[in-house]
Amino acid sequence: MSVSLDSALPDPRATRRSFDRATSFDAASFAHDETRRRLLERLDLFDLAPRVAVDLGCATGRGALALAARYPAARVLAVDSSAGMLRAARACAAAAPSVAVLGGDAERLPLRDQSVQLILANLVLPWCRPPTLFAEAARVLEAGGLLLFATLGPDSLRELRAAWGAADSALHVHAAFDLHDVGDLAVAAGLAEPVIDVDRLEITYSSVARLVDDLRSCAAVNVAAGRRRGLTGARRWQAFERALVAGGDGARFAITLELVLGQAWGRGSRPTRRSQGSGEIAVPLATLRRRASTP
Repeated sequence: MSVSLDSALPDPRATRRSFDRATSFDAASFAHDETRRRLLERLDLFDLAPRVAVDLGCATGRGALALAARYPAARVLAVDSSAGMLRAARACAAAAPSVAVLGGDAERLPLRDQSVQLILANLVLPWCRPPTLFAEAARVLEAGGLLLFATLGPDSLRELRAAWGAADSALHVHAAFDLHDVGDLAVAAGLAEPVIDVDRLEITYSSVARLVDDLRSCAAVNVAAGRRRGLTGARRWQAFERALVAGGDGARFAITLELVLGQAWGRGSRPTRRSQGSGEIAVPLATLRRRASTP
């Protein structure tokens, strides 16, 4: 089935509803936790002293707390559009006076131009239109400010796409952009010198029910604008389950997550890099390479 890009991108209202219902988000947020850890490690490479740092798409606020601990003199803004996530973030940040929880859309940030020195955007890009989010980041970042971001590449959940393809022709997994497109979109939006790394995680499940619980808990459900709006019938669901388990080893099967992690700068002078014995390698977009790993 051929679908337009707009149909394959997330529906913003459905996305907010999904996150509002994700009351057990932290119990299944292992992918978010892993990408957040990797992004925060990148901060060790730079001499940053942000006055304002933003945890964009903050979910339950763990990233905001980490930024507040790293930069105690900074004002940290935890921004999300989901009322449910904002409630959880306020509870999480109750004992952190430097953290302010703010309702706002990542594609229309309620922030002044060039008012921010650091943005952490951990797995918010899969739920947005990347050109718009990058343009907003470029607008609010001060010259030389840093955007750290993580998103999911098109190989993510490929097993689900294949299994649903055996069951029907509807759209069940929304679109993702590959690393080269992500870098190009960042530059086109007004950001500078994107550096992007790609890795792959495989998560093994012993049952489809456990997979579905994890996906629902962290709001990773089908919110594509062109998704089928009716209920999935029992026959189609059973065909999907059979195809998914058949791709595994006995009763166990693996799900792939392609992690795309990157950084880009507000246009202008950049902070100096820290000098480390291991050094830092800047990888041009044209020479990016993939790494395969298993947790």
